[in-house]
Amino acid sequence: MSTDERVELDPRLDLFAGSVAGIAGLTVGFPFDTVKVRLQNPEVASKYRSTFHAFTTIVREERIRGLFRGITSPLLTSAPLNGVVFASYRFFLKLQLGEKKVEPTLFQVTLAGIGCGLLASIVTSPTELIKIQQQSLIVPRHGIAHAPTAGEVALEIWRQRGFRGIFRGFVPTAIRETGYGAYFGVYEAVLMLFSQPSSHPENSPLKPGAESSVRDARKSYPVLLAGALAGVMSWIVTFPFDVIKTRVQSTLSPTPDNPFRNTWSTIAYSYRREGFRVFFHGLKPTIIRAIPVNMVTFATFEAVVHAFS
Repeated sequence: MSTDERVELDPRLDLFAGSVAGIAGLTVGFPFDTVKVRLQNPEVASKYRSTFHAFTTIVREERIRGLFRGITSPLLTSAPLNGVVFASYRFFLKLQLGEKKVEPTLFQVTLAGIGCGLLASIVTSPTELIKIQQQSLIVPRHGIAHAPTAGEVALEIWRQRGFRGIFRGFVPTAIRETGYGAYFGVYEAVLMLFSQPSSHPENSPLKPGAESSVRDARKSYPVLLAGALAGVMSWIVTFPFDVIKTRVQSTLSPTPDNPFRNTWSTIAYSYRREGFRVFFHGLKPTIIRAIPVNMVTFATFEAVVHAFS
């Protein structure tokens, strides 16, 4: 991403590496996501006293598979979507570079991240709508909670609301996904910091003399640190819109009596009833989840790219 060698990689490799990284990251972090959604959903949040209590309650009442409820929908789309994110990020980055050997600035990296995030939201929005409906719906059966399949949920939403129903919550999702700007910006900034030899400050990672150190940084522990910090920062800057998105997508009714009928009504109602802190409900499990997920995601991506490039 910072060197000529990486900019010229075949986009098919970015797509493949990103897809593999997406599977790895999703598997590691999905239980934390389930807890986050339960804590953000006003219909079931009062049932849980804390993040740990939510984990233990879900496992006790729904077994381990309860933590992975709703994973089918994002698993079918998250892997290729993550590949599209990395490939489109590189595409938007290359659009800003006048020459092949020009190193991108952090501002250009951030803009490319925002662009790929907005593109990804077209798929992310309906995917997360289905996932949230599955994670929030608890149907007792033989003493064990069950939920409908992703296909059943999608079909029911289509029957009730049609095309607009499938894309319910698109606006807050798109705003949240602009966090990819901070995501890739922080990642590249950390690698630039670690790739600069302290004894040779003239070998800046933005200059031709630093290519080898940049490549070394992408093969070692800085990738883990950069991935962890990137994930944490991207969530911090956009988390309020994740709360809003979850609340909008937890209900399907757009009628005036529904306080979560759209983005603005959700913001106004939530703030009036619960104050400013409501926009950070579920932040703790999300931050905890972001660290291992993005360490795994970026480490996997870099490993696949290195293996095939």
